[in-house]
Amino acid sequence: MLAPLRYGAFRYLAAGRMVNMLGNGVAPIALAFAVLDLTGSVRDLGLVVGARSLATVLFVLFGGVVADRLPRRLVLVGSNVLGTLTQAAVAALVLTGTATVPLILALGVANGMVSALAQPASAAATPQTVPSELIQQANAIIRLGINASMIGGAALGGLLVATVGPGWGLAVDALTFAIAAAAFAGLRIAAPPVTSTRRSVVADLREGWTEFTGRTWVWVVVLGFMLLNAALAGGVNVLGPAVADETIGRSAWGVVLAAEAAGMVVGGLIALRIRVRRLLLLGVACMFAESFLLLGLALAPTMIVLVAASATVGIAVEQYAVAWDTSIAQHIPADRLARVYSYDMLGSWVAIPLGQVAVGPLSAAIGTRDTLLILAALVLLAVLGMLASRDVRQLQVVAPARAADAAQPEPADGGPSDSPTTKPTEPAARA
Repeated sequence: MLAPLRYGAFRYLAAGRMVNMLGNGVAPIALAFAVLDLTGSVRDLGLVVGARSLATVLFVLFGGVVADRLPRRLVLVGSNVLGTLTQAAVAALVLTGTATVPLILALGVANGMVSALAQPASAAATPQTVPSELIQQANAIIRLGINASMIGGAALGGLLVATVGPGWGLAVDALTFAIAAAAFAGLRIAAPPVTSTRRSVVADLREGWTEFTGRTWVWVVVLGFMLLNAALAGGVNVLGPAVADETIGRSAWGVVLAAEAAGMVVGGLIALRIRVRRLLLLGVACMFAESFLLLGLALAPTMIVLVAASATVGIAVEQYAVAWDTSIAQHIPADRLARVYSYDMLGSWVAIPLGQVAVGPLSAAIGTRDTLLILAALVLLAVLGMLASRDVRQLQVVAPARAADAAQPEPADGGPSDSPTTKPTEPAARA
């Protein structure tokens, strides 16, 4: 189960993503309460997080092209350096008392653009670091590591916000970007073919679109997550902190988010050992659990209920995440993988800003409880829609020998590499 750790390239990638997610555990809590402290407005919070999400959506296709053209190590290091600068600027504004909603919003947009560059490269790098027969284990190990980091990050974020203020939480996030950049600097994997840089960006996007639309199970799942993610982003990221402020408290909200990360660790251990032929079917079916936290916030916002719901959600999410990354890695050619991931991210995220921005006015009009119940119903409808697809239900795990033929290795980056991409072997960066 731990065989992927024998490869140095995989260890560097896993370390960088773990540190990224440590900051990811702190950042949403710190940013949410920084805005609430500044204006006390859920609507302003929705605008800030929605603007960042919109920037990520608008630039993610470009990020996929860049990740398929340039060495993914270069993209990951550069994007994390830029992330350090943007988050450090936000932290400085909050700590000095000079922050305003427009300034935080502008820096959030910049950080969203950075995320759009990093995420396709990060997702597409994993299958270049291990042989094809270890892809599922590699995805599970990475998920285990980053979710263990999320436990500490979420708990630390709640503690920092409750004791020294949200500005220090944002400063910690900036530091994790810098550490992740150092980890990714040690990553040695194959570079994209030189000939790909001679084509236009439009041609590259068209090729990625052909890969994306050529598999029904891919676009059906992405459409489902378009609705599901919009509901979760508005319910958990915007209404969640507001409900916590009125009920369990800020530090307790950090514990709730940490419980989800703990559930993800348990789910990752399960995903390491699970062996089913229809892995994607299992993963998508587990997404029914995504409604639990929304229902808890609406009907019983107590620590016991919210922690239990959050942990259950975490276990379920890991089954889907590993199933999805494994399915994509086994069926998409390596030289087009980042672009397919970018279309996946675009479709999955495009409605997130709408959900984040709209949830404030909607909750003001009909009440927070009813809004959360509607969002939970949308999650259930999204999962049912994905399971209605025959292709989603019947997609099977590819045997190692066939997975090796599904995606061809890329030529070397010009430097030494300890990744297995020279063999005939052949899959949140920030969310």
